[in-house]
Amino acid sequence: MGIKLEYILTIMIIGIISGALMLKLQDAHAPSKAFTKELEFMDTTLTEVDTETMNSRIYGTYGVRDKGVLKVENIRYLDDQIESLSADKGKLENDILQLDGHVVMQEKGGYRYETEHAIYNKKSEILHITAPFTGTRGENIIKGQSMEYDTRQKKATGKTVDTVFYTPDK
Repeated sequence: MGIKLEYILTIMIIGIISGALMLKLQDAHAPSKAFTKELEFMDTTLTEVDTETMNSRIYGTYGVRDKGVLKVENIRYLDDQIESLSADKGKLENDILQLDGHVVMQEKGGYRYETEHAIYNKKSEILHITAPFTGTRGENIIKGQSMEYDTRQKKATGKTVDTVFYTPDK
């Protein structure tokens, strides 16, 4: 008595068919990028206001808001403490404004700071200059590697700072 070849082949065919039916075959689609762009504009001024006053303004030649992040080219930012804060590119996420490329800040009645990279926190009103910078006011010159500037208190602290101050002769 032996096992007949028909029984072995029948059991193998049933096993293969049942195994194939248990597999869930799917077409693997390439992941599609979901459209999330909320806003796109050109040559526009965005004004932030509350119930009492105007808080700030942002001007840009081109901008996109995508997933809550506003990216602006040729940005110019203005508020109560800052006469002008401009850069080639800016990215605003929550209250943090990141600036890149030819960043220039002109404070009201004060210094003009120039650098390549800076981060401005709108809530604390502190500008973090994260690249070598130059500050000028008349003939007074400040140069350094990095700086933190509190626009409320008009107080600057920096690293590797060189200064030249001119005082009037009396």
